[in-house]
Amino acid sequence: MQLDDDGIDLSGKEEPSCFESEVSADPAILVQQGADEVHSYDFHIVYSNSYKIPVLYFRGYNSDGRTLMLDQIERDLPVNSAKLLTEAKWTFITQQEHPYLNRPWYSLHPCGTNDLMRLLISDPSLSRDTVTAEGYLVSWFSVVSQVVGIRLPLQMAVSHQA
Repeated sequence: MQLDDDGIDLSGKEEPSCFESEVSADPAILVQQGADEVHSYDFHIVYSNSYKIPVLYFRGYNSDGRTLMLDQIERDLPVNSAKLLTEAKWTFITQQEHPYLNRPWYSLHPCGTNDLMRLLISDPSLSRDTVTAEGYLVSWFSVVSQVVGIRLPLQMAVSHQA
């Protein structure tokens, strides 16, 4: 196994998806579609060397293991996200190769993330040096997670205010 400096497996070996292991009760990865249909989601946060920011990658599965198509994923998104998808370019969903797994995953395109993050951490009392990487990630995730329906635990947001 080949690991990078952060201990991330660079072998390109795919990890098992949610449906292959025990079904999780985490509401962040399960979407009930009907009486018998459950969609499971895998989420990865990957640093983009091109954009110099974190990018949210995700993929979804039917209960029988088939990969979800974009139109199915869009139906699973929170109601407000449909409007955001058409109005805000930073939430644009695109399919691209996962940078470590070398498989097609969906991602929230990072175009406008830098502008968004400048707005989030624009408090004059905060200098560039006082915003920690952890605080930046929590701030970023608190916005991005809403687009895909992940609930950020309140304790995480409170304990890591930027």
